[in-house]
Amino acid sequence: MKTEAQFSTELAGGPNFHRAFIDHMKCPQVFAELVDCSGTDAVEGFFRLGDLRLYGRINGGQVRPSYASDLPRVDDLVVRKGGTIRLPFNPTEIIENLRLERYVDAVSGETTHVADNKSLVRKIYYSLRPLFPVPFRRILQRIALRNWSTIPFPAWPVDTTVENFMNWLFSLILEASGEKEIPFIWYWPRNHMSCAIMTHDVETGEGQDFCPTMLEMEREYGIRSAFELVPEVRYVVSEAILGAIRDAGSEVCIHGLNHDGRLFSSEELFRSRAEAINQYALKWKAKGFRSPIMYRNQNWYDAFKFSYDMSVPNVAHLDPQRGGCCSVFPYFIGNILELPLTTIQDYALYNIVGSDPMEMWTRQMDAILSKHGLVSFIIHPDYTTEREKQALYRRLLGLLRKQSDERDVWLALPGEVDQWWRERGAMSLVQQNGKWAILGKGSERAALAYARLEDGALTYVLPNGSSEKV
Repeated sequence: MKTEAQFSTELAGGPNFHRAFIDHMKCPQVFAELVDCSGTDAVEGFFRLGDLRLYGRINGGQVRPSYASDLPRVDDLVVRKGGTIRLPFNPTEIIENLRLERYVDAVSGETTHVADNKSLVRKIYYSLRPLFPVPFRRILQRIALRNWSTIPFPAWPVDTTVENFMNWLFSLILEASGEKEIPFIWYWPRNHMSCAIMTHDVETGEGQDFCPTMLEMEREYGIRSAFELVPEVRYVVSEAILGAIRDAGSEVCIHGLNHDGRLFSSEELFRSRAEAINQYALKWKAKGFRSPIMYRNQNWYDAFKFSYDMSVPNVAHLDPQRGGCCSVFPYFIGNILELPLTTIQDYALYNIVGSDPMEMWTRQMDAILSKHGLVSFIIHPDYTTEREKQALYRRLLGLLRKQSDERDVWLALPGEVDQWWRERGAMSLVQQNGKWAILGKGSERAALAYARLEDGALTYVLPNGSSEKV
């Protein structure tokens, strides 16, 4: 059993403070090494860097133990000298603090809700939940989430702090290198500008029965998806449904063990249940997992034998467990690839937010696509049985198809994203006859992009030859 300190050390990759940046951008490491950083044993807290609000340790500077609007600035602590640049923090530590939600307890207000055994209210709620009619559950959920719109961090409705910080680092690397441009392996295969995945958490027997209808609607738009099924208690998983999902070219994933809200309530219980969950994954040949209610503890993921997870929201204002990874791209948690949920769940959008669903989804998609990130959806079959919701889902499918055709969005399965991100991670950039080349498995699908500084602004030259300021 790993301690949090051991887990953190493994993720940090030892002294390689550029690891998170290099792993994400896939540019030659020699350029990143021109930016150095100073170690520190200072306390962690929030600070401001330009327009960025970050969380971590600063050498020679101040931090706030809790989030505030007037955070101390550290811009003056970035030292430029002799062609090198020295940072007052470890970039990988800052990135992992966001991705792994280590900042959550430092966000002021009643924003931290963790699924543990200490909450008597939670125990009572999940014990009685099956007896509550749906309208009554909605009232309780609205009360529990009443302060969601006042949470100051992460930014609602999409937070791209990790990507913005990466771009800031790339600007410094270009400045230090003196190069006109630096190559990197583009994020998505075959020159796709962004990526989108559709997923379905199947919570009830009624939802399972509706899965074939979901598959038929998706077939009309040429879209495949992943279905997360609950192995025990909630319903008996149908072999016919499993077959229908696979025959449609979609994926079967695991959705907890019994959806009782207690999976992450203690480490002992979690690891016991993880063994059973892994057995169901083996039985159904499922490579992906999503936790019920989006409860999570990324420090315990070593117990899973999945290839990818989909349990971490980008912004978790509307989830019982608050936080968010502040990123719209996949990232690794040990050996598991995290595919974060980057849009609002359908249930919260229908019952808590109260805004037009298509307007909100379009707004979120535009924000994510502007970063060339991963758009991921959860649409529950359980909440799509009504004709009105079916019509709404068709509109969403139509929007996805339009974005794919007009903005070159890769409509992929989660498993396909997992395979690509692993292949891309193992690729390397080398110079051959004075030109940069991509080597490694899957490199025939990969494309080169370039980062430049134009009038002091970071600019990407995209694989299609166009350029854009970021």
